[in-house]
Amino acid sequence: AGGKGYFENGSADIETWSSDATMRTHTRGAPSVFFIHVICLTLVYSTDNIPNTMVPFVNANYDSYPMLYFSRGEIRDLRFKAASTHKHISARLTEAVQTMLSNPFEYLPPWDPKDFSARWNEIYGNNLGALAMFCILYPENMEAINMAKDYMERMAAQPSWLVKDAPWDEVPLAHSLVGFATAYDFLYNYLSKSQQERFLEVIANASGYMYEASYRRGWGFQYLHNHQPTNCVALLAGSLILMNQGYLQEAYMWTKQVLAIMEKSIVLLQEVTDGSLYEGVAYGSYTTRSLFQYMFLVQRHFDINHFKHPWLKQHFAFMYRTVLPGFQRTVAIADSNYNWFYGPESQLVFLDKFVMRNGSGNWLADKIRRNRVLEGPGTPSKGQRWCTLHTEFLWYDASLGSVPPPDYGIPKLHYFEDWGVVTYGSALPAEVNRPFLSFKSGKLGGRAIFDIVHRNKYKEWIKGWRNFNAGHEHPDQNSFTFAPNGQVFVSEALYGPKLSHLNNVLVFAPSPTSQCNQPWEGQLGECAQWLKWTGDEVGDAGGEIIAASQHEEMMFVSGEAASAYSSAMKLKSVYRSLLLLNPQTLLVVDHVEKEENSPINSISAFFHNLDIDFKYVPYKFMNKYNGAMMDVWDAHYKMFWLDHHGNSPVARIQEAEQAAEFKKRWTQFVNVTFTTKSTTARIAYLFYGPYVNISSCRFIEDARSGFQMALNVNDTETIFSVATDYLNLRTRFSYLGFGGYAKVITQGKVTRFGLGTEVVEKLAPATRIVFPFGFKVNVIVGLVLGISLAILAFQWRFYISFSKLLRWILILVITLWFVELVDVWTSCTQPICAKWNSDLTSAEHSARNEQGHPVSLPDVVITSLPSSGAEILKQLFFNSSDFVYIRIPTGYLDIPESEFEIDSFVDACEWKASDVQRGRFRLLQGWLQSLVKDTKLHLQNIHLHETSRNNKLIQHPASSKDKKRRPRKRESIVEQRNRLRGSLDKDAEYIKELRRHLAFYPSARPVLSLSSGSWTLKLPFFQEIIGPSLRALYVVRDPRAWIYSVLYKSQPSLYSLRKVPQRLAMLFKAEGRKDKCSLNPGTYAFEYESLREELSDSNSNAVSVMSHLWVANTAAALRINGDLLPANYLLLKFEDIVEFPQKTAETISTFLGIPLSPASLNQILFATSTNLFYLPYEGEVSPVSIHAWRHNMPREEISQVEDICSTLMDHLGYPKFTAINAAGQQ
Repeated sequence: AGGKGYFENGSADIETWSSDATMRTHTRGAPSVFFIHVICLTLVYSTDNIPNTMVPFVNANYDSYPMLYFSRGEIRDLRFKAASTHKHISARLTEAVQTMLSNPFEYLPPWDPKDFSARWNEIYGNNLGALAMFCILYPENMEAINMAKDYMERMAAQPSWLVKDAPWDEVPLAHSLVGFATAYDFLYNYLSKSQQERFLEVIANASGYMYEASYRRGWGFQYLHNHQPTNCVALLAGSLILMNQGYLQEAYMWTKQVLAIMEKSIVLLQEVTDGSLYEGVAYGSYTTRSLFQYMFLVQRHFDINHFKHPWLKQHFAFMYRTVLPGFQRTVAIADSNYNWFYGPESQLVFLDKFVMRNGSGNWLADKIRRNRVLEGPGTPSKGQRWCTLHTEFLWYDASLGSVPPPDYGIPKLHYFEDWGVVTYGSALPAEVNRPFLSFKSGKLGGRAIFDIVHRNKYKEWIKGWRNFNAGHEHPDQNSFTFAPNGQVFVSEALYGPKLSHLNNVLVFAPSPTSQCNQPWEGQLGECAQWLKWTGDEVGDAGGEIIAASQHEEMMFVSGEAASAYSSAMKLKSVYRSLLLLNPQTLLVVDHVEKEENSPINSISAFFHNLDIDFKYVPYKFMNKYNGAMMDVWDAHYKMFWLDHHGNSPVARIQEAEQAAEFKKRWTQFVNVTFTTKSTTARIAYLFYGPYVNISSCRFIEDARSGFQMALNVNDTETIFSVATDYLNLRTRFSYLGFGGYAKVITQGKVTRFGLGTEVVEKLAPATRIVFPFGFKVNVIVGLVLGISLAILAFQWRFYISFSKLLRWILILVITLWFVELVDVWTSCTQPICAKWNSDLTSAEHSARNEQGHPVSLPDVVITSLPSSGAEILKQLFFNSSDFVYIRIPTGYLDIPESEFEIDSFVDACEWKASDVQRGRFRLLQGWLQSLVKDTKLHLQNIHLHETSRNNKLIQHPASSKDKKRRPRKRESIVEQRNRLRGSLDKDAEYIKELRRHLAFYPSARPVLSLSSGSWTLKLPFFQEIIGPSLRALYVVRDPRAWIYSVLYKSQPSLYSLRKVPQRLAMLFKAEGRKDKCSLNPGTYAFEYESLREELSDSNSNAVSVMSHLWVANTAAALRINGDLLPANYLLLKFEDIVEFPQKTAETISTFLGIPLSPASLNQILFATSTNLFYLPYEGEVSPVSIHAWRHNMPREEISQVEDICSTLMDHLGYPKFTAINAAGQQ
């Protein structure tokens, strides 16, 4: 497609298009939009016919122009809105155009091509859309219309829209093309015939060049990068303009290429569970400016609806939870300005109109609009401030109103699990005690992209890091920002060179791999204008948020960043913990652990502030610890630091100039360096605002497993404890008394982060003693004092000099002081006594036991009826340092054969604790106890067969009788051998996986996932064997959804595949079965009687039988398990897991006594919200798919299920179908 007027190769010496260029082909004819529409639907979701979230599909039924975003018939309505509901947006459009009219030479493109291409020129395309929209709304303003035509003439006269110094970058061209195409569409009827033809040639040639470039430039294959949607939407706009003119060959090719690129990005966004974009908020607004235009245009012109995309549903949080108090600034992680490059008002009203429809997008857009910075840092640039006004006007839906989110005004912690960022206190008024805190410790590119690369997902079109571009990211794992009272105290680096020390993270020296700032080295990928994401080790680099939780005003977050540093430094752990103690006090503690042969002997920390008006000055805390202070209008914001030895070196405080985009930016920083000789170093930094009084701060314990610090804040003593051996569950339990990562004791309360806050009862003085031998010391001191007094009385009979008398008095005073000191410290119950009290932890454990809190490590058992969805809980426990998830049965992990055969689907036998006491099922008891109590040894003792030995078939001794049934089709010996070998190889690899996991995490607790519904009636039996550490999770499901899944969800159905009718018939037949439970009470669950009667009824059908089975098993399980203690048993609804995954996961974590880890949260959110997770016999799992029965199950079958199950459904909170329909209509 390279005719005259097309660029070639992107070189500096470019053959460019001009106004007399001609297109290669003129393929006018019948519109082919319908054909493109059919092709596109094979790539994307089907249209969701919900009027509120639909753009009218035009299907090429254009009435000339305009047609891109609206038709000629809609113009009158737009003008009415400009004078009424949209008046606040039209006022900004008017202001923008008046500014352009009053300064034409500043805003009009230059005629001279050298001037046009001499600098980054996106301003010309960006401002043209707003000017054209104004002309549509106010056609009487001929001055604006004439300016717009002159504007387009100047742009059309340019031989190139590229920038001279960056001919390889099509982004400036894309900005010009999309603005020019939009103005051409809006103003077509105001242009002369000559202008219409010439401008169309310009659009065609620019689009043709973009099409060719898409095959050789990175934006054609580097997904989710801001260049890609920017360039693709420009090409799409040009394609649609040509399509409307009948140039179908070009339009088809170009549109097809845009869809091929962008639809892959849409697919990848499904993997991102938190609505984030890895380039950060600023560049994220750059991406969504064009991404949302793309979504709108393909809906309008090709009937491709992405408005139900799961990423879109979460994207509002990416904007709302990153706004600092005052609504003027955002989290500036990765390359950034102070807030947003584009919008975000346009993007917010888009989300409100097409996705959320709750008014919150309109509300946040209004808040940002009203609080815009008018002067100084944070002011939108002239080239970006008006760019999205026309789309904001078109997408704003006044009928939604302006409604703040329900939790507005309450400081909240928000965790972006994919991005690896935690924020606290976003979107609040800038007032006293309104803090903002952010913390970053994530994977390169975000967790989703990192996993796609490392797990080789989408391998047909993703070839590793080549298909992504992390150049705008920073070396910033474990970085943080802090803004107490809305005043930025510690800030990010913004847009600039990729240097670790500009990002508030640690750097180390001497490093053998230092690439800049020798001998210092920071994180991998630094030392260039862009992050070197393809360098050695960089692709595997990243941080990990270990814990993040909030309790009242306190917030704790921690992250590990060792893998973000070069392996040559031999760092085992770079673990940073942040405690927000109150709205103005932040404690940051770095735990650095290195190998014995590590070359590192110096650790340096940096803290930046880009608000140059408020400077750091030296400060000393209590004449003991060095620090720095920032004076903000006589309000003092202070910081100081110390290590675990009490050292506090003097810091270097200075200002520095750094490159930033197309200018220079000043920053100031505090740099403090500690030397370290041992393999472990712990360094604390305390930041606090003007309304906080700190009277003491010190390390009071420096143990191998963790540390404790004591602070006195506003005359309140606080003990802060952190377990630094965070991967070892047993160590955390031992050090902290629970399975979390940190706790705070203050004012008689203990806050266990991740679990909650409780009052600590006063403990008897006997448990708080200075020394174990304190009583003997007191006795000895008393005897010495008595003897001394006796001697003094005896000597009094004789002459004693005055000096001797004073000496004896002094000795007496010192002795009495010592006795008093012993008495005070012995009876002390305040946290300050912790340093003297070696029994503090054990005392707290005693208090926990008295208050009924479990201190034993949990052993988890999961049971449910088959196809109830319990397998989804694997996402909470899989790949966790705290748990080892074990499926039962598998080839090598099967229930041992005993006097009772466990049916793999369900049975009617209940087992009790008395069965254990009577010695029943001894073999099974021993197997279960071995598996739970010494999982590692149990797995090691499993003999894995060599399938290739003697080339013989090997029958696994633990194979169940289900596996021994003769197959329907007789297989040859070779086929049997191959099938069995493959099965055994897979089972053996599973055991090896479990062994490797336990070798790396020896304290991981077993999670037994029992696939048979038989176990739902046997949990008291488990309780007696396992003991108080049992944590049983019983999963139930809506009977209608369960029956629909069993009968209809898979082909063949689970009902026929598992031969359910035959199995149920065998439940009540003892012939040929080993010691089957009798029908006598005590062993047989009487709830199954209704099922037995139903099976004997000749009129029964599959739906009625399965309904009676659900009632029998569920009712029996609820009765039997109701006797278990709440600490040992938890009932879960599958629907709650899918629809409220975070809330349900937190409930489970509280039940287990182990805080929910961010990694586990990410896994369960991925499983429930991305439409990419599948369950056996169930298929795709999502909040929509689990209710497929509502639309697909016959109404008479639904009524039949409800008639049989209604009582139990009411008990479990499952409403009837009629009630669901009524609620939906309302």
